Amino acid sequence: MSEFLKKRGTIAILTGGGDVPGLNPAIRAITLRAIEEGYQVIGLKRGWLGITELIRDKNADNSNNYMVLSEEIVNKSGRTGGSFLHTSRTRPSHFAKDLVPVHLQSKYNKEINDLTPEVLKNLDYLGVDYIIPIGGDETLSYAVRMCQEGVKVIAIPKTMDNDVPGTDYCIGFSTCITRTISMVNTLRTTAGSHERILVVEIFGRYAGFTAMLPTMAGAASRCVIPEHKFNIEKLTEIMVHDRNTNPSKYSVLLVSEGATMEGGDEKVMPTKESEMHLNESIGSIGDVVSRKIRELSPKYNNGKTINVIEQNLGYLVRGGDPDAIDAIVPMAFGNLALDLILKGIHGRLVVLRNGRYDNAPLDVITSQRKTVDVKRFYNTERYRPHYKSFEFQPLFIMTGNLS
Repeated sequence: MSEFLKKRGTIAILTGGGDVPGLNPAIRAITLRAIEEGYQVIGLKRGWLGITELIRDKNADNSNNYMVLSEEIVNKSGRTGGSFLHTSRTRPSHFAKDLVPVHLQSKYNKEINDLTPEVLKNLDYLGVDYIIPIGGDETLSYAVRMCQEGVKVIAIPKTMDNDVPGTDYCIGFSTCITRTISMVNTLRTTAGSHERILVVEIFGRYAGFTAMLPTMAGAASRCVIPEHKFNIEKLTEIMVHDRNTNPSKYSVLLVSEGATMEGGDEKVMPTKESEMHLNESIGSIGDVVSRKIRELSPKYNNGKTINVIEQNLGYLVRGGDPDAIDAIVPMAFGNLALDLILKGIHGRLVVLRNGRYDNAPLDVITSQRKTVDVKRFYNTERYRPHYKSFEFQPLFIMTGNLS
């Protein structure tokens, strides 16, 4: 029997993966519209983890796993950054033995466990009719699994990297770009004062959109991205040339966290947890590039070493309030999700394509990978975007490379 007395039905919302500005506006939009249409709305806490750990007992304290949402709750948080429902990178289909909830450990004791049967029972226990997960590739990949299991899913794309397939835009991307441009411009004064090369590492594990757009906007002269391995000798020569021909005697390079160099150690490539724990023995790719450029700089600077400023923007582009686009798009995405539910449609991903809001089959998330079209948008000889052929391109230029 359902935990709740139903009205028109129950809609569950969760946010998974890394936090970004725009999550709370999306939760607010969904909740306000759903309540207006007669639905009850519950927020599943900590991504897929909350619904996995739930105990199906009316006497159990599940306050850390879900909450009933109201207009008062979402209005209070709807203009802020982060997720008041909290988040995690949990995938219930891949639960390590030591992370299995205590009440399930006798049943699931393999090294890696699939707790999907428990998730399905827990959703049924809560009387969930539709679930709206807001997340990136891992969160939404599991949403595809839920859909295959018969759960009615409407997904909303969220990731600063903007790499969810099927959509030109993911919540959080605009704020990330805005913050990157602003912060790099702030660092210019120090780079110029000391006549140094500025290397800024930014998010972008598998796709280089977060490096390409700020560079295109003038925040940097060069960028290296995951889609193309770079030659550190050539990159150093270019950065030294940029610095020496700049009247202010500095140059700026953006490095995607997933970028790799020719002949480099693949272990520099970050994992999902690299945002919390960097490999101390090797360092991040930004560290490696900075050291190499300083080491090689005398070769291209008449024997004189050029010092390098290295900065990892990290969580600075995650925190804080959303910009205008990340306040408006989540509102639209939330209402798109409700439009589909009201039509009895599910198994869809709400999207922005070619400048218009739309929806796509949910399994587009797992059917392909969304990355920068290097041949079309990236100059592999000069390590910078191509500045041409903008006619009829979407708002963020190279983010619409999928049909």
